[in-house]
Amino acid sequence: MKITVTGKNIVVNDKMQDAIDKKFAKIGKFFADDIQAKVLMHPEKAKVKVEATISGKGNIFRAESVAQDVYDCIDEVADKLLKQMSKHKKKLIKKNQGKESVRFEMIPEAPEAEEETKIARVKKFTLTPMTAEEAILQMELLQHNFFVYLDAETGNVNVVYKRNEEDYGLLETEH
Repeated sequence: MKITVTGKNIVVNDKMQDAIDKKFAKIGKFFADDIQAKVLMHPEKAKVKVEATISGKGNIFRAESVAQDVYDCIDEVADKLLKQMSKHKKKLIKKNQGKESVRFEMIPEAPEAEEETKIARVKKFTLTPMTAEEAILQMELLQHNFFVYLDAETGNVNVVYKRNEEDYGLLETEH
Protein backbone atom coordinates (compact mmCIF):
# COMPACT_ATOMS: atom_id res chain seq x y z
CA MET A 1 0.00 0.00 0.00
CA LYS A 2 1.26 3.45 -0.91
CA ILE A 3 0.62 6.01 1.82
CA THR A 4 0.54 9.73 1.07
CA VAL A 5 0.61 11.90 4.19
CA THR A 6 -0.26 15.57 3.86
CA GLY A 7 -0.12 18.19 6.57
CA LYS A 8 -2.32 21.25 6.26
CA ASN A 9 -0.99 23.99 8.56
CA ILE A 10 0.93 21.29 10.41
CA VAL A 11 4.39 19.84 9.84
CA VAL A 12 4.42 16.06 9.45
CA ASN A 13 7.65 14.92 11.08
CA ASP A 14 9.41 11.57 10.79
CA LYS A 15 7.92 10.30 14.06
CA MET A 16 4.37 10.95 12.80
CA GLN A 17 5.18 9.35 9.44
CA ASP A 18 6.60 6.27 11.19
CA ALA A 19 3.49 5.98 13.39
CA ILE A 20 1.24 6.14 10.32
CA ASP A 21 3.38 3.63 8.41
CA LYS A 22 3.34 1.23 11.35
CA LYS A 23 -0.45 1.45 11.88
CA PHE A 24 -1.27 1.25 8.19
CA ALA A 25 0.98 -1.79 7.72
CA LYS A 26 -1.75 -3.83 9.45
CA ILE A 27 -4.31 -2.40 7.05
CA GLY A 28 -2.09 -3.18 4.05
CA LYS A 29 -2.71 -6.91 4.38
CA PHE A 30 -6.19 -6.36 2.93
CA PHE A 31 -4.87 -4.80 -0.30
CA ALA A 32 -2.36 -5.18 -3.09
CA ASP A 33 0.71 -2.94 -3.09
CA ASP A 34 -0.69 -0.56 -5.72
CA ILE A 35 -3.58 0.71 -3.54
CA GLN A 36 -3.38 4.36 -2.44
CA ALA A 37 -4.01 5.56 1.10
CA LYS A 38 -4.29 9.30 1.65
CA VAL A 39 -3.86 10.73 5.13
CA LEU A 40 -4.59 14.39 5.82
CA MET A 41 -3.64 16.04 9.10
CA HIS A 42 -4.68 19.54 10.12
CA PRO A 43 -5.32 21.54 13.27
CA GLU A 44 -8.91 22.06 14.33
CA LYS A 45 -9.37 24.61 17.09
CA ALA A 46 -7.07 23.46 19.93
CA LYS A 47 -6.94 19.90 18.62
CA VAL A 48 -5.65 18.00 15.60
CA LYS A 49 -7.76 16.19 13.01
CA VAL A 50 -6.60 13.16 11.04
CA GLU A 51 -8.56 11.98 8.00
CA ALA A 52 -7.70 8.85 6.04
CA THR A 53 -9.13 7.60 2.75
CA ILE A 54 -8.27 4.32 1.04
CA SER A 55 -9.56 3.83 -2.49
CA GLY A 56 -9.59 0.35 -3.96
CA LYS A 57 -11.45 -1.41 -6.75
CA GLY A 58 -14.98 -0.19 -6.23
CA ASN A 59 -14.44 0.35 -2.51
CA ILE A 60 -13.70 3.49 -0.55
CA PHE A 61 -12.87 3.29 3.13
CA ARG A 62 -12.75 6.52 5.12
CA ALA A 63 -12.20 7.43 8.75
CA GLU A 64 -11.44 10.55 10.73
CA SER A 65 -10.65 11.47 14.29
CA VAL A 66 -10.16 14.64 16.34
CA ALA A 67 -8.11 14.64 19.55
CA GLN A 68 -5.53 16.60 21.51
CA ASP A 69 -2.74 14.16 20.64
CA VAL A 70 -1.94 13.42 17.01
CA TYR A 71 -0.85 9.86 17.85
CA ASP A 72 -4.21 9.12 19.49
CA CYS A 73 -5.86 10.32 16.27
CA ILE A 74 -3.65 8.07 14.16
CA ASP A 75 -4.47 5.06 16.35
CA GLU A 76 -8.19 5.77 16.29
CA VAL A 77 -8.30 6.28 12.51
CA ALA A 78 -6.38 3.05 11.90
CA ASP A 79 -8.68 1.15 14.27
CA LYS A 80 -11.79 2.50 12.54
CA LEU A 81 -10.42 1.51 9.13
CA LEU A 82 -9.52 -1.98 10.38
CA LYS A 83 -13.05 -2.47 11.72
CA GLN A 84 -14.60 -1.33 8.44
CA MET A 85 -12.36 -3.64 6.42
CA SER A 86 -12.84 -6.64 8.70
CA LYS A 87 -16.61 -6.22 8.50
CA HIS A 88 -16.47 -5.89 4.72
CA LYS A 89 -14.17 -8.90 4.41
CA LYS A 90 -16.55 -11.05 6.49
CA LYS A 91 -19.37 -10.13 4.12
CA LEU A 92 -17.21 -11.06 1.13
CA ILE A 93 -16.25 -14.40 2.65
CA LYS A 94 -19.89 -15.15 3.45
CA LYS A 95 -20.89 -14.17 -0.07
CA ASN A 96 -18.15 -16.22 -1.73
CA GLN A 97 -18.60 -19.18 0.66
CA GLY A 98 -15.03 -20.14 -0.10
CA LYS A 99 -12.07 -21.25 1.94
CA GLU A 100 -9.57 -19.18 -0.02
CA SER A 101 -8.15 -15.90 1.24
CA VAL A 102 -10.25 -12.93 0.18
CA ARG A 103 -8.55 -9.68 -0.80
CA PHE A 104 -10.38 -6.55 -1.86
CA GLU A 105 -8.83 -6.50 -5.33
CA MET A 106 -10.58 -9.82 -6.06
CA ILE A 107 -13.91 -7.97 -6.09
CA PRO A 108 -15.35 -7.08 -9.50
CA GLU A 109 -15.37 -3.38 -10.39
CA ALA A 110 -19.10 -3.02 -9.72
CA PRO A 111 -19.97 -5.32 -6.83
CA GLU A 112 -23.46 -6.75 -6.94
CA ALA A 113 -25.94 -5.89 -4.25
CA GLU A 114 -25.53 -8.13 -1.25
CA GLU A 115 -28.32 -10.57 -0.51
CA GLU A 116 -28.37 -9.73 3.19
CA THR A 117 -29.08 -6.04 2.56
CA LYS A 118 -32.78 -5.57 3.17
CA ILE A 119 -34.88 -2.48 3.17
CA ALA A 120 -36.62 -2.43 6.52
CA ARG A 121 -38.92 0.52 5.88
CA VAL A 122 -40.07 2.66 2.97
CA LYS A 123 -41.29 6.21 3.43
CA LYS A 124 -42.93 8.37 0.80
CA PHE A 125 -43.19 12.10 1.15
CA THR A 126 -43.81 15.15 -0.97
CA LEU A 127 -40.84 17.40 -1.63
CA THR A 128 -41.61 20.93 -0.56
CA PRO A 129 -39.71 23.90 -1.97
CA MET A 130 -37.67 25.54 0.80
CA THR A 131 -34.29 27.05 1.61
CA ALA A 132 -31.43 25.16 3.22
CA GLU A 133 -32.07 26.97 6.51
CA GLU A 134 -35.72 25.88 6.51
CA ALA A 135 -34.62 22.30 5.73
CA ILE A 136 -32.20 22.35 8.69
CA LEU A 137 -35.02 23.56 10.93
CA GLN A 138 -37.27 20.72 9.69
CA MET A 139 -34.47 18.20 10.24
CA GLU A 140 -33.99 19.42 13.81
CA LEU A 141 -37.72 19.34 14.50
CA LEU A 142 -37.88 15.73 13.27
CA GLN A 143 -34.68 14.90 15.20
CA HIS A 144 -33.14 13.29 12.11
CA ASN A 145 -29.54 13.34 10.92
CA PHE A 146 -30.48 14.35 7.37
CA PHE A 147 -33.34 15.90 5.43
CA VAL A 148 -34.21 15.76 1.70
CA TYR A 149 -35.86 18.84 0.23
CA LEU A 150 -36.57 20.71 -3.01
CA ASP A 151 -34.42 23.84 -3.25
CA ALA A 152 -36.69 26.85 -3.76
CA GLU A 153 -34.12 28.76 -5.86
CA THR A 154 -32.76 26.03 -8.15
CA GLY A 155 -35.59 23.49 -8.17
CA ASN A 156 -33.07 20.70 -7.50
CA VAL A 157 -33.40 17.98 -4.88
CA ASN A 158 -30.85 18.62 -2.11
CA VAL A 159 -29.94 17.04 1.21
CA VAL A 160 -28.88 18.74 4.43
CA TYR A 161 -27.18 16.61 7.07
CA LYS A 162 -25.74 16.93 10.54
CA ARG A 163 -21.97 16.50 10.70
CA ASN A 164 -19.96 15.03 13.61
CA GLU A 165 -19.61 18.39 15.30
CA GLU A 166 -22.48 20.83 15.69
CA ASP A 167 -22.36 22.05 12.08
CA TYR A 168 -24.24 20.99 8.97
CA GLY A 169 -23.46 19.79 5.45
CA LEU A 170 -25.32 20.31 2.20
CA LEU A 171 -25.45 17.90 -0.76
CA GLU A 172 -26.53 19.66 -3.93
CA THR A 173 -27.69 17.69 -6.97
CA GLU A 174 -27.41 18.57 -10.65
CA HIS A 175 -29.41 17.46 -13.66
